[in-house]
Amino acid sequence: MRWLRTFGEVVRSGLTIDEARLEPLLALRTAAGVAIVIGPALWLVSPAYAASAALGAYSAGAATFQRTWRPRKVIALGAGAGLALSTFVGYLAAGRLVTFLPLLAVWAFAAGMAWVLGSTAGIVAATTVGSMLVTITLPTSVGRALEHAGVIALGGVAQAVLILLFPVRRWGAHRDALADALAAVADYARRLRHDPTAPFDPEALMTARDAAAVTPSQARTRPPVLHGPRGLAERILPVVAALADPDVGAPAEGSGRDRARELLDAAADALDAAARSIRRGTPAEVPPESADVLRVDEEGEVLEGPARQAAERLVELLAEALEIAGSGGARDKAPTPPGPASAQFLVRPTMFRLLPVVVRAVRRELRRDSPVFRHAVRLAAVATLGYLIASRLPLDHGYWAPIASVMVMRPDFHRTYARAVGRLAGTLAGVALATGMVRALGPDAQVFGALAVVSAALSYTLLRTGYAYSQCFTAAYVVFLLGMGGQAWEQTVPERVVLTLLGGALAMLAYVLFPAWETPRLPGRLADWLAANGRYAAAVLRGYAEPTRERRADMRRALLASREARAAWQEAYDQARQEPVRPRGLTSREAEDAQEALKGFDRAAMLMESHVPRADSRFAPEAERFAEALEADTARAADDVREHRNPDWGRVEEALHAWEGAAGDRSPVLRRGAELQKRALDNLATAVSRTPLERDVGSAREEQRVRAAAAAEGDGSSPAHRSG
Repeated sequence: MRWLRTFGEVVRSGLTIDEARLEPLLALRTAAGVAIVIGPALWLVSPAYAASAALGAYSAGAATFQRTWRPRKVIALGAGAGLALSTFVGYLAAGRLVTFLPLLAVWAFAAGMAWVLGSTAGIVAATTVGSMLVTITLPTSVGRALEHAGVIALGGVAQAVLILLFPVRRWGAHRDALADALAAVADYARRLRHDPTAPFDPEALMTARDAAAVTPSQARTRPPVLHGPRGLAERILPVVAALADPDVGAPAEGSGRDRARELLDAAADALDAAARSIRRGTPAEVPPESADVLRVDEEGEVLEGPARQAAERLVELLAEALEIAGSGGARDKAPTPPGPASAQFLVRPTMFRLLPVVVRAVRRELRRDSPVFRHAVRLAAVATLGYLIASRLPLDHGYWAPIASVMVMRPDFHRTYARAVGRLAGTLAGVALATGMVRALGPDAQVFGALAVVSAALSYTLLRTGYAYSQCFTAAYVVFLLGMGGQAWEQTVPERVVLTLLGGALAMLAYVLFPAWETPRLPGRLADWLAANGRYAAAVLRGYAEPTRERRADMRRALLASREARAAWQEAYDQARQEPVRPRGLTSREAEDAQEALKGFDRAAMLMESHVPRADSRFAPEAERFAEALEADTARAADDVREHRNPDWGRVEEALHAWEGAAGDRSPVLRRGAELQKRALDNLATAVSRTPLERDVGSAREEQRVRAAAAAEGDGSSPAHRSG
């Protein structure tokens, strides 16, 4: 994908309307928080104080719309405190460039590094940089700077109080995450009816696990229905896959396949009913015809062997899920108390205990090849350069240029460019709309304050439908605030358009000059996923060799690590497909084929997981040797993929051949799963292996580059010498 085509994709992405569910009640509550602070400040003090209060309330309210699993009131308070601190500190250094520019650079760098905690922290931190840039137009003394900082913090407090007094769908995000996980498994079951080897994307299950991590105080108030169904969804997933698979489950044709399709369809209906129950807090209602299908009779059942076992296990798990969701969680009024003696919930650190986690995360990312570190460097450079350039232009409100840059920049190329396009388009539309209204209504602070609140409400409403459309009303909101403060529209509107264009151009140029492309990292991401998958498959095999509780815990940890590696690969792969650079190490076709091969390998391990024996079952010692061979070969192959060498599966072939001579297979699913894994590894080797001609060409090019570099160093014509 080259630059011209990439720009076309960027423009379409920046102006796309996302099909997100609107939340008008949340938007109304947050807009009420803006109105609560604007009205009294405008009536009792002055328009300048009202503008400060609106800055804090609007930014704190926008922060609560970001995806986070912490209480919204904590996010509002944290955003308000951060805005107030940046405002005050910025004022203390705003008198001279020699003090303000270093502070701005350090603050912007810290805001960029905040992305190690996730998108919510990064976005909130970016708003504090914007608040610091605005401070140069506000107070005239330290005392008044403290007053303005306090008023900004008050805006965050107002939003937090409204969240406390008027909760809208409390625990709603957590319910949605769990319901989405169950619905994803239901959709997977339906797809298996038509495609028995369909892949499953574990993103919904990963999100549900992230949502399930709570602080001890949250664990005491969490609805009981949020305790158990996530684990059931994890256990149902491999069972439906094993039931549908023609290699280890129901036969490919005949009455057994028809019966499997009926069970999968009924299971999907039951999972959907449980998802609706959890999402809405109402009793689960399964269609009677689906309930009739979910009965495995002793005499009339047509499924046999592993398929029969999978069907019986599926019915048991679905009954357990429906029991938990049956009354919306009312059956268990007393949540399990937190404490060391009970590990019934995933622990999330409190805000105060998060500091050591942040320090460790930042240390890990302080390296040149880290996308977050490079984003922080870009953010610091663009903020200071944009401020310097705008301060030299014959325009007022020069801070709009660096604010536009800071608010559109993201750690990856595509989102940065798409948001730059969206911000420019939204700003033009919003400024034109607000300017026409300002000219028609004339100067009236109260009217402009009311219009600012309406614009904020519309911006919140459209926040999840597309950046350009939300930015349209954000721009109108700013114009109305400036009109409320007495600024003439003839001075502010053209300046905002020009400076927004300048800021967006700087943000886009910064990524070109100091990029963080994911395309060169694809081999490393693929190698990490391969190694993690190998450890997961080996853990499953060891669960057969020695079915103990410790082995199951190891299997669970390996599964989670495999999913994290897969998510990292998927994110890098999606970003690489949108980057205007040539493939390095892996072509797009090779990456796609390798991805499909590893999905097949992962699926084979999942099929074997569905039949892992209980602790009191017979051992399968022949699986231990295959597990050791599989883990060793995948670890070595991961290094081969990183170094662009052809992987080899010698130990796996030897172990599988020895297995064929063993006296009787105790588990046909285990043996068949091992064969499927070997087939998937062969497909991976085919995808990433290089032919002798390709190896010769690559070696010749590498040798040519080495000779050129040595010659440049010998005659002093290297870039370092030329620049000196």
